[in-house]
Amino acid sequence: MSFVPSSPRPSSASSSPFDWIDDEARRRAAAGLVRSLRPRSAEAELLDLASNDYLGLTRHPEVTAAAAAAAHRWGAGATGSRLVTGTTALHAELERELADFCGFEAALVLSSGYAANLAALTALSGRGSLIVSDAGNHASIVDGCRLSRAETAVVPHADPDAVAKALQAHEGRALAVTDSVFSVDGDAAPLSALAQVCRAANAALVVDDAHGLGVLGDGGRGALAAAGLAGGEGVVATLTLSKSLGSQGGAVLGPARVIDHLVNTARTFIFDTGLAPAAAGGALGALRLLRREPERAERAREVATTLYGRLTAGGLTAVRPDAAVVSVRAPSADAAVQWAADCRVAGVAAGCFRPPSVPDGISRLRLTARADLTEEQIAAAVATIVAAAPREALTPLS
Repeated sequence: MSFVPSSPRPSSASSSPFDWIDDEARRRAAAGLVRSLRPRSAEAELLDLASNDYLGLTRHPEVTAAAAAAAHRWGAGATGSRLVTGTTALHAELERELADFCGFEAALVLSSGYAANLAALTALSGRGSLIVSDAGNHASIVDGCRLSRAETAVVPHADPDAVAKALQAHEGRALAVTDSVFSVDGDAAPLSALAQVCRAANAALVVDDAHGLGVLGDGGRGALAAAGLAGGEGVVATLTLSKSLGSQGGAVLGPARVIDHLVNTARTFIFDTGLAPAAAGGALGALRLLRREPERAERAREVATTLYGRLTAGGLTAVRPDAAVVSVRAPSADAAVQWAADCRVAGVAAGCFRPPSVPDGISRLRLTARADLTEEQIAAAVATIVAAAPREALTPLS
């Protein structure tokens, strides 16, 4: 029987299969949620309170020299997946030093923190298992839960009792997952209480320490080290190399058997090209620098506390920071965009978070403290942000 193509649908020159995108764009514009790319120059034109360069290392001469040396020695790219040609001696060295610094038995480096979360969640769960996820978790955790094919219970933010109830209602393999420091408001998860709940239910605890590494714990060893949980048998950490370490990439840390399992089962590790040598070299250089200069972690926290104190004294509503993120409430999405734009014109780069990036629907300026900011820069940033604030922002929001 031969195949007979169906008659083509009527069409006109003006129709397109992507016409629906225009409708979506109009809805975004009406809601004040249009996003756009803004290429920056290599030169620092603005006082940066928008990036995640918490320790000020991304341009540090020692870190950039380490990245350049790695590129010269190993080449511009990893040349293949980690299981084929993409693992170099440099990758192995970085994994050993990351695990040792953070207090874990083993580590596995991936191409991004996003890929690290997908790897951990999909490889450690699966059909018939349960993932209990905090409502404030990062999008990479949300996507990892979706891809895992596990049952997912989303529980109220920072609520160990809700986690316990969800775990108690499930029979079989289970894990709880949380950010250590939540990227929107900068508040810290109750890790000790969550670990106790997980131990009682024989469940694993997976913690994304992207915003804790380099800022929390002794010398910046991270939130799990600060909570005394690093290296625990039932504890796994994920992290990124693109924030405090000023480079790019991600990693999963945990017991050696967990890391071996990921090597054999995690699709974002197996089928992805290995991290570029320059990124691995830069991250390793930053890690070694942090070992020698542990005071950078305390300084980042100090800058965050100072920003919070001065901004609230200026009449703004902010969330008290537990690490290096300072969240300042805006009255609306449009107001947040305009506020950030006005700060930019005045010479300060401030992050702007709006729905759907914020789970509670409240728009914010998201400021990041950096260990290398001077007192003069802090004062100038606060003066600019307060002066540019919408009138409604100067009244505490309910």
